[in-house]
Amino acid sequence: MRTLDDLDIKGQRVLVRVDFNVPLDGKTITDDTRIRAALPTIKEIQKRGASQVVLLAHLGRPKGREEAFSLHPVAGRLAEVLGGQVPVAETPEDVGDARVTMIENVRFFDGETKDDVELAKRYAATADVYVDDAFGAAHRAHSSNHAVAKLLPSAAGLLLEREVKTITALLQEPDRPVGAIVGGSKVSDKIGVLRRFIELSDVVLIGGAMCFPFFKAQGHDVGDSLCEEDGVPLAKELLEIGGDKLRLPVDLIAGREFSAETETKVIDGVDVESGWMGLDIGPKTAALYADEVRKCKTAFWNGPMGAFEMEPFAGGTRAVAEALVDVPASVVGGGDSVAAVTQFGMQQRYAHVSTGGGASLELVEGKTLPGVEVLST
Repeated sequence: MRTLDDLDIKGQRVLVRVDFNVPLDGKTITDDTRIRAALPTIKEIQKRGASQVVLLAHLGRPKGREEAFSLHPVAGRLAEVLGGQVPVAETPEDVGDARVTMIENVRFFDGETKDDVELAKRYAATADVYVDDAFGAAHRAHSSNHAVAKLLPSAAGLLLEREVKTITALLQEPDRPVGAIVGGSKVSDKIGVLRRFIELSDVVLIGGAMCFPFFKAQGHDVGDSLCEEDGVPLAKELLEIGGDKLRLPVDLIAGREFSAETETKVIDGVDVESGWMGLDIGPKTAALYADEVRKCKTAFWNGPMGAFEMEPFAGGTRAVAEALVDVPASVVGGGDSVAAVTQFGMQQRYAHVSTGGGASLELVEGKTLPGVEVLST
């Protein structure tokens, strides 16, 4: 993969694809982790003498130009942490000569998600070289991270380079024991990575609503719990190939409703009666999982153990997060896992916190990431 060292940056206009898909409450950014993660690359490009930095980013999934998905709040926050002004160009043709500028949400433009070459040419016309630092979008082939990379001298930024090297090393040369903690809601979304983890890891711990297809495959009652029916046969397959490596909860915390104010109870076992839904792993499971995690020298975590955003159901996820701190090579694999450790104020305590949930999973699974492949020598 080509890196910044492979580009002649001095005196050049540098087009940089970043991942600024940040959470918003109205126009207020509630977590600027992804903005801060891009700073080292932006500053390094400036240090190497770039005449201008032009940023490309997406926000959400707008249908056309929707003000709610404008990058103006993002540009404002970037200006605060970077220093100076960061104007937003409504189209690539509107890019001025500011030292750092940002083109409006790339998903406002027709053809972006279709990897349209004509749109990529409009992006390319704003710069002399291209840098991709958006690992969170690397599993997509879009105009702003794929087609445009073929039109200019291109390379990976510091963040993208570090993400790929760290996760690749985890797969190729891990210190053992290796553990995988996988949560979330759907087995079907993570079937490939679960198969891969069963192959690579010494232990695979399952949590979140994902556990209910496993329980149903074993003949347990799941009550009103979120249970992906299409995931039941997949879970059965994984139970057969996983053997002793695959661990499931032994108790649960259940609620009457999906609410922080709902009535709750601890279920000693995994059968959930009608009128109740499992919303977190139970205290016994949390302790068992924490012990397993602490035995590991390498661990990859993707997906919460329960509805962590509601305090009554955050205990399992918090227990895993705290145990993972003690693992030398600890990787938090993006998405809700990052949201959880950020909520707990623990995001600085791991060896690596990935900015890309889907991209990190596909990399683990062994899939080719279009945004990485196009930068390969």
